[in-house]
Amino acid sequence: MDTRSSPIPARIEDLRQHMEREAVQALLVPSSDPHLSEYLPGRWQGRVWFSGFTGSMGTLVVTLDEAVLFADSRYWVQAEAELAGSAITLEKIPTGNAQAHVDWLARHVQAGHTVAVDGQVLGLAAAQALQAALDKAGVRLRADLDLLQGAWPERPPLPEAPVYEHCAPHAPVSRTAKLAALRTAMAAHGASHHFVSTVDDIAWITNLRGSDVSYNPVFLAHLLLDAQGATLFVGTGKVDEALRATLAADGVQLAPYAQAPQALAALPADSVLLLDARRVTYGLRQAVAAGVKVVEAINPSTLAKSRKTADEVAQVRAAMVEDGAAMCEFYAAFEASLARGEPWDELKVDEHLSAARARRAGFVGLSFPTIAGFNANGAMPHYRATAQSFARIEGQGLLLIDSGAQYVGGTTDITRVWPIGEPTAAMKRDYTLVLAGTLALSRTRFPRGTLSPTLDSIARAPLWAQGIEFGHGTGHGVGYFLNVHEGPQSISKAIPTPEMAMEPGMITSIEPGVYRPGQWGVRIENMVLNVSAATPENGGFGEFLEFETLTLCPIDTRCIDRTLLGAEALTWLNGYHAQVRERLLPAVQGAARAWLLARTEPL
Repeated sequence: MDTRSSPIPARIEDLRQHMEREAVQALLVPSSDPHLSEYLPGRWQGRVWFSGFTGSMGTLVVTLDEAVLFADSRYWVQAEAELAGSAITLEKIPTGNAQAHVDWLARHVQAGHTVAVDGQVLGLAAAQALQAALDKAGVRLRADLDLLQGAWPERPPLPEAPVYEHCAPHAPVSRTAKLAALRTAMAAHGASHHFVSTVDDIAWITNLRGSDVSYNPVFLAHLLLDAQGATLFVGTGKVDEALRATLAADGVQLAPYAQAPQALAALPADSVLLLDARRVTYGLRQAVAAGVKVVEAINPSTLAKSRKTADEVAQVRAAMVEDGAAMCEFYAAFEASLARGEPWDELKVDEHLSAARARRAGFVGLSFPTIAGFNANGAMPHYRATAQSFARIEGQGLLLIDSGAQYVGGTTDITRVWPIGEPTAAMKRDYTLVLAGTLALSRTRFPRGTLSPTLDSIARAPLWAQGIEFGHGTGHGVGYFLNVHEGPQSISKAIPTPEMAMEPGMITSIEPGVYRPGQWGVRIENMVLNVSAATPENGGFGEFLEFETLTLCPIDTRCIDRTLLGAEALTWLNGYHAQVRERLLPAVQGAARAWLLARTEPL
């Protein structure tokens, strides 16, 4: 970024003027919206607008004399490039350190001064931690200001895309059944009302979908339930009359999106409100009437939607065939084109792979921006090629492709690495160590209820043995035609909590990696399903689970260093490729079929 042409310094200065008018000495700009979403509608991408950093996660702090962006190791290379010339300092933090900006504010803002943040986009739990730290430092917190509004003249409006129904057989559990189950959970908590703000929970509960958020088939809304009915707060005009009538017949009434705070303020004084402190904003919590008793617990829907039903799993398996067939078609054409000497670059990979998926039955859209990173670009875990910055695929190296799609019957997420030319011994070593980690966790059995973070070290062990580490989680939950990242389970270094218990029906990714800045990156990712393990008599130690690998795509064997892959891992890999071949052969033909047969030959 050229300091002479970058708009960021001017935007920051304009923001500071608004801060000074309100007697604010520091402003916190989180990557968040009123629903605490991962992917944000344009209206709430203020951190991107005022910093120029386009990564999906990061926090901007602006004071009257400096600006700091907090980002973890997944984004360091990207952030350094995008912040160049902006006069914004990059504060490198360990992955998962959500408190870094809080600690910074407590150290750098003088006692008696004011920190501002828009409470409508700040999570309740995050606000509580921020308030505690600032109180200790003698710093005032204001959460009643949206300073971005005045300083961002081009701010986008609320999205207006229509809401539609996710129908059977792809939605096998009815809306009324889900609402009844939620009311049972409410009763167990002694609650008369339940408020939900997270858009994937709302989409799952109501069997509705939308396109307000890029890559996730969700829509902006809040939901308030009581013992008899439910109110969906959604943008006017987003639900047509026919769907409105269908919802009304199921006990769901519509109200304007902006009226959710007023509804919370109007709850009867003897109400007991169930809400999730990690999944609701500070501003909405503050709107709750003073006499209402609040019970804080995880949204029951968050737990329920993570445990896919047998019918949902059957739909996911079918979607995996479509996804795998698309990848076979793409990779066959890609390798043949390279062999003919035709030019390729990262943008072309994204374009052609996306087109192959778009031709498959049930395809709705991508589930996240495709990461096609060749050599050094693959060393940035969240890299994305742009028209201004991309690499040509030529010579020798490794091409990392992390991609996924939304189908009406499921969500996919897969990463593969392919050799371009002859891979070096060092490339093969990294590739095989990552593969060993992926397969080690894929073969693991564990007691039902195991807290998911405790599984993390299994995938890291082969890398740790060689003194290698990676800076992101090993796995995340995956939604059912919903968000590609969902909880509550997380195979990572997160501090375990009870709701992270592994249960049958959960779908999770397994994706260890190695990243060598300036050289290459390796990540091998499959989606897996928790299923009951058939165990011999185990002396009463209870039910065990194992993983069924759902992803159907060959894992390239040309990069494997056989001296680093054990016999059990090799047996598993050959068995996986036999399954991939069997499942995908009926779905491909011609060059794609020939490619599939060649890439699934046993070692």
